[in-house]
Amino acid sequence: MGEISSGLQADLDRARAGDDAAFARLVGPLRQELHAHCYRMLGSGHDADDALQDALLRAWRGLARFEGRSSLRSWLYTVATRTCLDLAEGRARRALPADLGPSSERAVPDATPLTDVAWLGPYPDQGLADGRAVPEARYEQRESVELAFVAALQHLPGNQRAALLLFEVLGFSAAEIATMMDTSTTSVNSALARARRLVAEKIPSPSQQQALRKIGDAKVRTLVAAFAAALERGDIDALVPLLTEDVTWSMPPLPTWYEGLAAVTDFAMRVPMAGCPGWRTLPTSANGQPAVAFYIGGDDVAEPHAAWSITVLAFRGARICRIVSFLGRDHFPSFALPASLS
Repeated sequence: MGEISSGLQADLDRARAGDDAAFARLVGPLRQELHAHCYRMLGSGHDADDALQDALLRAWRGLARFEGRSSLRSWLYTVATRTCLDLAEGRARRALPADLGPSSERAVPDATPLTDVAWLGPYPDQGLADGRAVPEARYEQRESVELAFVAALQHLPGNQRAALLLFEVLGFSAAEIATMMDTSTTSVNSALARARRLVAEKIPSPSQQQALRKIGDAKVRTLVAAFAAALERGDIDALVPLLTEDVTWSMPPLPTWYEGLAAVTDFAMRVPMAGCPGWRTLPTSANGQPAVAFYIGGDDVAEPHAAWSITVLAFRGARICRIVSFLGRDHFPSFALPASLS
């Protein structure tokens, strides 16, 4: 990955002497990509916040041990990866409703949230780079935060998850990863082989980035707007043609989820369309995918609509094949979305 450039040496010397402003300048250009790495490792934006804060504190305290033999980027990824592995140790893996049990054939209007499950969370696209971070990386940056990919990562042991991300997403070599994880190159290659097999079994092909490029930006925007409008109007006849026959809809932290057009239609008619006071929406994006922010109305029509869900859409062809509604107003601040709409 190369040695630290001479232009950074002055800030590095100042940071080692205790200059926190110099340290901030050193890590600033890498902060967003390190945060995305922590999200991929942990499956939660909130956990990524904690992990990055902890990792940067560790890096600040241990800066004297950075000797410049590797790049600053490589060293910071080492610290961040080890921090994530420490945080993940002993914790339940992040899950989606489909990981917990079979789908429901009929709507369950009174489903109860499961608060003792570590749910996968959405990730805002702001600040994500387009394309590959380095030429050696296999995954594009937006591909590497797609829901299906991040969900598949949660099924991997920590060392396999780290090896796959460092190699396929960030472009580090097996030898570099062995140094970063204090293991052998043989062990890294073995972990990579096992991780690739499991991820290949669990993620659909093509990726959402490939699917969205094929549909085209203008058409995607039209489809997303039509989906949001159908829910706002309670128009099931407008919603159904937008969906594939095998569409799924899940709503963490609710454990109930639906698979197939009949089940999803039954749910849409009986719960969001008939069972809720009314909706307002804003377009957004999450996990490199189109998304809609839903706001729910109150019984009093004069009341503002309150933040309800970040609903992430996946496409196959020109239809929606997967809907994941992340319920909870706590998701909205990281998307820079208002807490309510008039």
